Amino acid sequence: MSNDPQTNDAQTLPNAILRAFAEPEPEAVFVALLPALCEVLNVDRCFLLLRNPDTRIHRVICWRRDPNLPDTSTDGWQPEDEWEKDDPMFAAALATQPSIFIEDIETASPDRLNRDFERQYLGHRALVHAHVCQNQQLWGILQPAVFGHPRMWSKADRETIDRVVEMLIPIVVESVKAAAPQAINSSDVKKF
Repeated sequence: MSNDPQTNDAQTLPNAILRAFAEPEPEAVFVALLPALCEVLNVDRCFLLLRNPDTRIHRVICWRRDPNLPDTSTDGWQPEDEWEKDDPMFAAALATQPSIFIEDIETASPDRLNRDFERQYLGHRALVHAHVCQNQQLWGILQPAVFGHPRMWSKADRETIDRVVEMLIPIVVESVKAAAPQAINSSDVKKF
């Protein structure tokens, strides 16, 4: 599969991100994109949650600047917890609402996020909860995050995230459709 960045994207996205999207395979795109996005946005960690909306199995690919930061990676495909019960952002993602930009989890409204959930499971201070959706279904979440201090998300940051999500949609959907159904019937699926 070849991922040719569109002309409009080439005019608005940094070269590091465009190089990631030029990778020939979805997995290579994901692995190259996360550190590139961390560099461009100057964030500490970025992960991509891939999920099958029909079976609710998922996997997470994560890149961190510092190995001491929490690693959200999964070991292959796993059943998804019902995070929407404790996480308003995940509930919003399932409802295919627009991506959420949180400048500081300490001051964010409780209807936007569950502060205790964020502290316990993710550890970040500021984040983007970018929803990768197609046909009213959630296929993934891209989450750049900052640790230790708040972060104002600029108009340029928001435009970069929006463009990246647009470009990710077909790649994520194709990747999940190709890989997730195989994982359902294999021993790769981890049970909780």
